Amino acid sequence: MVATTAVSAETAKKPNVVFILIDDMRFDAMGFMGHPFLKTPQIDAMASKGANFTNAFVTTSLCSPSRASILTGQYMHNHRVVDNNHTDLSDTIFFPQYLQKLGYKTGFFGKWHMGGGTDAPRPGFDQWVSFRGQGNYLPPGPKWTLNVNGKSVPQKGYITDELTDYAIDWLDTLNQEEPFFLYLSHKAVHAQFIPAERHKDLYSDVDIQPPASQPDTDENYEGKPMWVKNQRNSWHGVDFPYHSSLNIKEYYRDYCRCMNAVDDSVGRVRQYLKDHDLDDNTVVMLMGDNGFLFGEHGLIDKRNAYEESMRVPLVIEAPGMLKEGSTVDAVVANIDIGPTILDMAGMETPEQMDGQSFLPIASGKMDPKDWRKHLLYEYYWEWNFPHTPTMFALRGDRYKFIQYHGIWDTDELYDLENDPHEMHNLINEPGLQSTVRNMRNTINEELKARGAMVVPFGAKRGTGANLRRESGSTSAEFPENVLREKDAKQ
Repeated sequence: MVATTAVSAETAKKPNVVFILIDDMRFDAMGFMGHPFLKTPQIDAMASKGANFTNAFVTTSLCSPSRASILTGQYMHNHRVVDNNHTDLSDTIFFPQYLQKLGYKTGFFGKWHMGGGTDAPRPGFDQWVSFRGQGNYLPPGPKWTLNVNGKSVPQKGYITDELTDYAIDWLDTLNQEEPFFLYLSHKAVHAQFIPAERHKDLYSDVDIQPPASQPDTDENYEGKPMWVKNQRNSWHGVDFPYHSSLNIKEYYRDYCRCMNAVDDSVGRVRQYLKDHDLDDNTVVMLMGDNGFLFGEHGLIDKRNAYEESMRVPLVIEAPGMLKEGSTVDAVVANIDIGPTILDMAGMETPEQMDGQSFLPIASGKMDPKDWRKHLLYEYYWEWNFPHTPTMFALRGDRYKFIQYHGIWDTDELYDLENDPHEMHNLINEPGLQSTVRNMRNTINEELKARGAMVVPFGAKRGTGANLRRESGSTSAEFPENVLREKDAKQ
């Protein structure tokens, strides 16, 4: 049951909110971030009128858990959506339910993907347009439909454009005296990437260079956990990507092409708000549900605690609340989205939420020393992708500590200030052992305080994607620091 006792008595006109979620969008997949070739003029314009959050993260880098964290304001160990398979959301409260109590009209358009077997309307939304599972960029046949308020309606065209059409059409039906919350959840830019026809030849002449950490060299894998080297030759590695001969460079090129339809969508929404005199009282947020690796450390996809996986874009245009063209360096997360939007609407953060409103720190009304010192990250092993282990990480302003659970391997410590690409594992550095101990203790204490010292998991239904390419890279060897010739000392 959604309590209403926490609702503020504030009577001032509440802001409208548009939340645009992009699937698998990297933190650097925007032109204004200095991308070498990707052009995103609409998102760039949004950033110039709003705030760019340079240290935004997800607490679990996986579609369903991350989306659940956004909608509930909770860590995965609390909302219990542990993977992309089965989900029980019967007792879950989504923050748009509170917005409805505050008088907001709410609409959801796009990819839900918590579980994948149903596209039925969910609590918290007056208007509903969604699809089963990952959806399709283009309709695969006449029987493929969208769920529009419980009714099956054929998908007509390119999904990024069509979802934007539905969202704008809904805005046209609203009474402008009532505040609205629009959740536009794009299928893009999830694989397999199919660009819109108008973008299919973009960037064809660009020479895409692999990340410096991609080559299979001793230098790149020095100090790395064995699982990283082993995953190179797997479903989520560059030597056997999705158990195919996929060209990662071309794969990334199509990813960028798909981003341009997303950019068009952002532009259309912002233009609608301007044309209807809604822009001065509407907050527009753009965020990724998780990052994505395209060869870093020899890996593809997400799930792990490396920056390219857990760091996401977050751009917010909030007239009167956030300074135009500003940068926010505070560590914020997907669990903070619900509390922040409720704060903007005049409501305190509900007790069950783990996140907190970042409006005070982003607007300069909070002393940085009073904001969080670190962010907890968690990922639980999935049977269908067995090559990524359970892990917990602590991401602070300077150091990141990653520890693994249920696997015989090496933990990691990175100095992000001096090593932003996480190339040099400092876990055995003599001068940093107190840092390791403190961060390990902090993870354990935080998990214990949250009642999260028990690892949840989904039912195993097979062997999963456990194949390796015979001609691919070889398995990792145990590191020298664990090898002994005679006994524990020698």
